[in-house]
Amino acid sequence: MQITLDGFNSTGPNDEQKWVTWDLEGIKQYVIDLLDSSDTIIIGRKLAVDYIPYWEETVKNSNDPMYEFATRIVNARKVVFTKTIERSIWNKTELSKGDLADEINELKKQNGKDIIVYGGDSFVSSLIQHDLIDEYYVLANPAALGNGQQTFNPLKNELELKLVGCKPFACGAVLVYYTRRQ
Repeated sequence: MQITLDGFNSTGPNDEQKWVTWDLEGIKQYVIDLLDSSDTIIIGRKLAVDYIPYWEETVKNSNDPMYEFATRIVNARKVVFTKTIERSIWNKTELSKGDLADEINELKKQNGKDIIVYGGDSFVSSLIQHDLIDEYYVLANPAALGNGQQTFNPLKNELELKLVGCKPFACGAVLVYYTRRQ
């Protein structure tokens, strides 16, 4: 999840992230490596309708700086959580229409690599509220918004995390990696 220093992850009616900084050589490789550790991407419907077509279009241009990332997104198994979409129109994409906690727990039981979440913010917030996230990778950007959407608001219960590591990038962003405190 990308956030600002003051804890916001998006602003505006379309969840804009104009403040996101990209050190393409550093951050991109780290994100690709993280994506390679997973074999399933879960996405909320609001993000999926723009996110999946964007990467499907990007992968058509091998000169695009995000081509390597796009190929992984397009070729990965994707599960979109929705109550309104009737059938998937995207490649390698399934729809999940049942109870969020039940569906996630069923995915976790399946053999394979990790499951990675690419949001959006209200979907990730729902996962946090249902205590369904085991590891948190948070990219804190050198920006402050003062208002917008906060992923961790509101919390039903205190969320205790253990710092596993952090990595600064040349653009000023810092990635922090946490696991659930046992």
